[in-house]
Amino acid sequence: MIVAALYVIGEVIGYLPVVVIPLSVALLLAALLIPAVHRLTRIGLPQPVSAVIVLIGGLGVVGGLLTFVIIQFTEGLPALQQQVSQSLEQIEDWLINGPLHLQQTQIQDAINNGVQFIQENQAAVTSSALTTAGTIGTFLTGFLLTLFILIFFLTSGNQIWTFLIRGVPRNARTRVDVAGRRAFTSLINYVRATAAVAVVDAVLIGAGLWIMGVPLVVPLSTLIFLGAFVPIIGAVVTGAVAVLVALVTNGFLAALVVLAIVVGVMQVEGNVLQPLLLGRSVQLHPLAVVLAITVGLTVAGIPGALLAVPLLAVLNAGIQSLVHGTEPGEGTDADDAESDSGGTDHGGTDSDGEPDAGSRATTTGTTVTTGESDRSEE
Repeated sequence: MIVAALYVIGEVIGYLPVVVIPLSVALLLAALLIPAVHRLTRIGLPQPVSAVIVLIGGLGVVGGLLTFVIIQFTEGLPALQQQVSQSLEQIEDWLINGPLHLQQTQIQDAINNGVQFIQENQAAVTSSALTTAGTIGTFLTGFLLTLFILIFFLTSGNQIWTFLIRGVPRNARTRVDVAGRRAFTSLINYVRATAAVAVVDAVLIGAGLWIMGVPLVVPLSTLIFLGAFVPIIGAVVTGAVAVLVALVTNGFLAALVVLAIVVGVMQVEGNVLQPLLLGRSVQLHPLAVVLAITVGLTVAGIPGALLAVPLLAVLNAGIQSLVHGTEPGEGTDADDAESDSGGTDHGGTDSDGEPDAGSRATTTGTTVTTGESDRSEE
């Protein structure tokens, strides 16, 4: 029955990617922003005001960063084109005067064949362009939906969770409540650690690119920062892009140096940063991470690869909490779930002002609220 239920849920999710993906991304962003909202709430600001301030600040940072990247890319594009032209001339010279001893006519024929292939497949190219335009429209729709969902997650996430767990049988409601809050805390820890690792990767590799004189340092560093949110695969792909740009613009030796820098940073990330920042809060074996990313990439493409590891972290924390129970004194590293998720202490009452069942359950001093009265359900 459980397997059948999971299968049905998976099929429903597969038919609703336009809703599921924005919802999942909004949950990730909420995990990143909710600690800041909670800190502003602690100093006396109402939660809606705190959420609006944090959201506007986050959008301002992202918008400013994208604007800066576009400006840098525009300014560096002429120099990049010049360096690419010089590199192509060097490659042509090596093909003619190097060990291959190709003729100029052979190279020209290869170029003409490439142009002819593009002309013959112009319809496919046009169709791809139209598909890309449609994808951009879908992206904008998803972005607006994500923003809309995120606003409610930040302003009333605790009330949403309280409403959802009312569908759980009363005798298991407290355990499910605690497991859900611990799972969300695990997600918060994961997003924090991943963001910190992404910043370190972008700064270190960007510094190496700057030292080697590779153009477009800021756009490449931004790409590395974004790619770091997909563990392992994202770092490999974005690092390969940086090496390719170094090869085309600065030559083979510079590409080797950049490759060594990327590999060194990846080693520091895997052996120092990830264990240090994640600690015991998110215990995921590297094999589980690779398999989760592979399955996510196969099932849902790039969004699946992005969401696979956070989903695995949430399931790992939630299932461990359910299996090991929630008796007082059992505490885990995620016992601060309520405070990190922006939950508030209702003083032992639910949203209707009645004493709630979870006000008696404590986990290492943390009050767990379920928003349900103690009255019998018979």
